[in-house]
Amino acid sequence: MLPSRLPRKSSPRLAVLAVVAGTLVLPLASVHAQGNGEPPAPSATVGAVTTSDAPAAPSAGGSVAAADYQLGPGDRVRITVFGQQDLSGEYAVDGTGALSFPLVGQVHAGSMTASQLGKSLETSLSPAYIKNPHISVEVLSYRPFYILGEVKTPGSYAYVSGMTVLNAVALAGGFTYRARDDDFRLQRTAKDGNKTQVDAEPTTPVQPGDVITVRERYF
Repeated sequence: MLPSRLPRKSSPRLAVLAVVAGTLVLPLASVHAQGNGEPPAPSATVGAVTTSDAPAAPSAGGSVAAADYQLGPGDRVRITVFGQQDLSGEYAVDGTGALSFPLVGQVHAGSMTASQLGKSLETSLSPAYIKNPHISVEVLSYRPFYILGEVKTPGSYAYVSGMTVLNAVALAGGFTYRARDDDFRLQRTAKDGNKTQVDAEPTTPVQPGDVITVRERYF
């Protein structure tokens, strides 16, 4: 659960725009909300966990740690069943949090880590289909985040590890002239499924599925 309010630091509009213009480098093209296609996948694998790995320490609310990341609708994973090339491949988590896997059918992946999903598949395949299967699951692309309010192009955009609110604003075309450039509202779904809203600042880390609202300033 996030704290009720994240620290705020005032940031002049010119300084914010300078950071956007001079320091933002993202390897991924944005996906506008009006588009019907899936968010583009990152050019490199963003995280991998095999079922034999021990869980890492929980992330402190910053960038997403592959071992802790809970899968959800819109995520894409690569599942490798060692010695079973026909079963190995890329799979998408659908809107219900499930993915369709050969032999076993629909598998609930929502709220599972990659490691937990791998163990679940091993249990489903053994012993009826494969004796002592060994499965590796890696996250290929995260579900998108959403940015609304006083930005030039509101919508959903593909998540890139290490993003901040300011990066998200840049992907959405920058601020409108009415925007408050140092104070934002962020909605995030907690591990228990509950949605939490907190105040955020330009340097607040973004996570997959977050909904960022850029507020209108008062004249």
